[in-house]
Amino acid sequence: MSEPSRHSAEPPPPDPAEAASVDPDEVARFAALAERWWDSHGAFRPLHALNPVRIGYLRDRLCAALGRDPKAPHPLTGLRLLDVGCGGGLIAEPMARLGAAVVGIDAAAENIAVAKLHAAQSELAIDYRHDAPEALAAGGERFDAVLALEVVEHVADLRGFLGACAALLEPGGAICLATLNRTAAAYLLGVVAAERLLRWLPAGTHQWDKFVRPAELVRLLRDEGVTMQDLSGVFYDPLRDRWVLGRNLQVNYLAFGVKRGKCGRKGGREAQAS
Repeated sequence: MSEPSRHSAEPPPPDPAEAASVDPDEVARFAALAERWWDSHGAFRPLHALNPVRIGYLRDRLCAALGRDPKAPHPLTGLRLLDVGCGGGLIAEPMARLGAAVVGIDAAAENIAVAKLHAAQSELAIDYRHDAPEALAAGGERFDAVLALEVVEHVADLRGFLGACAALLEPGGAICLATLNRTAAAYLLGVVAAERLLRWLPAGTHQWDKFVRPAELVRLLRDEGVTMQDLSGVFYDPLRDRWVLGRNLQVNYLAFGVKRGKCGRKGGREAQAS
């Protein structure tokens, strides 16, 4: 009779695709487009066009909340930042250039492979992982800032996803989300126009019933100890041929909040949402 092994086998790490918030169909859809992330004229053209306004918003809001000078060459130096649903790295790379120590996670292994390759070609040190926020939170990781841009409208369990993101924040840490409002205008512009008429996005990219109203986002994050500081609309200005910020939240919008705690900065009045 053989002796039992002295070393018990360690269980395999959890598959990020099996996390409660992950929708396998959504993961498969974006995994199939992985090689096109950095094609500014391809399937992700809208995200490339949105990047300048998103990066400026993130820089200014993070600096204001975390006591940094937005005019400094690398204002986010010393901050640990998590990019959830990082895709090919369109936001992770600019955040790294601003000085942050960036961890990027995605449920699609294909996206992580593309992101790692592009970061290496760009000589950027970014910690990319095939992982889900629930696993990082369970492992006790904490960050000064958590970003989830154009992600919440693709998750299977919104409350669980936001809870995991909030758990990953240090007290006083900041969270920023970008998504689409569940309105008739968002359906017409974000689905009918963007996918079917203008073909800015592949058909089937969005499901209108998974869009999130700002008031829902504010309430769910409040339950997780996050105070919403700002809600800003993002819309396309054809006269200037660029995306700009505004107060209209009917279609695309950005949400920025800070986790309450003894290390938190002055948050002021919570942003109001309809």
